[in-house]
Amino acid sequence: MKKKLSTAMVAVAMLLGGCNSEKQKIPLVAIVNYGQIPPLLASIDGLKRELAESGFAENKNVRYEIADIAFDHSLIPQTVTSLKNHNPKVMVVISTPIAQFAKGRIRDVPLVYSAITDPVDAKLIARTESVDNITGSSDMQNLKALLKFVCSILPQAKTIGMLYATSDCNDTAQVNIMHREAGEVGMSIIAIPVDQMRDIPVRMQEFRGKADIIYVGASGLQSALAVISGEAGKMNIPVFNMEEQSVRDGLAMASFGVNYESVGRNAGKLVVKLLNGSAVKDLAPLFPKIEDHKCFINKKLAKKFAVKIPKNATVVE
Repeated sequence: MKKKLSTAMVAVAMLLGGCNSEKQKIPLVAIVNYGQIPPLLASIDGLKRELAESGFAENKNVRYEIADIAFDHSLIPQTVTSLKNHNPKVMVVISTPIAQFAKGRIRDVPLVYSAITDPVDAKLIARTESVDNITGSSDMQNLKALLKFVCSILPQAKTIGMLYATSDCNDTAQVNIMHREAGEVGMSIIAIPVDQMRDIPVRMQEFRGKADIIYVGASGLQSALAVISGEAGKMNIPVFNMEEQSVRDGLAMASFGVNYESVGRNAGKLVVKLLNGSAVKDLAPLFPKIEDHKCFINKKLAKKFAVKIPKNATVVE
């Protein structure tokens, strides 16, 4: 025997249905994130702050859906497709592999990439112009400025060790840029490929007695920073990173890199224009400026490696 719904229950159901219907009318910004690491989370926060300051209040005149693939490339197709089916006004794709897949599959939704080192090398854009339905915000580090910073505090450092993920062209682009910039300041690079995260402890041993510092750039390898730092510590090699939280956590002696909130804010500026009716083809991709870079040094680790702290660095305990 079927039970009849009470008048109150019917009213609640209608109210909820109406609320959901109204919510669906609010423009959706779908965000596909690569993984839960501080730089990428900071970029998402920066994007949302930029929208809020531009008059887009969450759940009032914009709403967000965020999906995370947890660095698992096999999840990219279903995650991107699922969010696409929710009819977003704009889709934000964070990291090179996600952006490349979305660009190849999605034609009718504006795409904004974020936290990608070299979008030209990744074939997302042409030079500094948007292509098809994609534009975005790069996190390209000023590696020449980084190396000058390294030389200023560790003048004896001549060789930089870098791990890079073979599955991510973002990592390959960073290595290529580092090779070029290092040569100009009289330094050299030892670049070691990593196929699987579990290989990192073994691959790190190739830096023993060869690398003067270890640099970890904008890469999915950030999720293994604790392992990299631990192995480097055993070899008494200082670690340089591209974001400040690792310095605060004692995983890196110093960081010099793009502030990821600013990377997210740049992406947010593009999203705002798209929500206001601009066409993707009219929005030039954005790249960080030197003033977007910040420098942090861990006081305890600086003492361990006998580093003199420069005036332009922020010291953390």
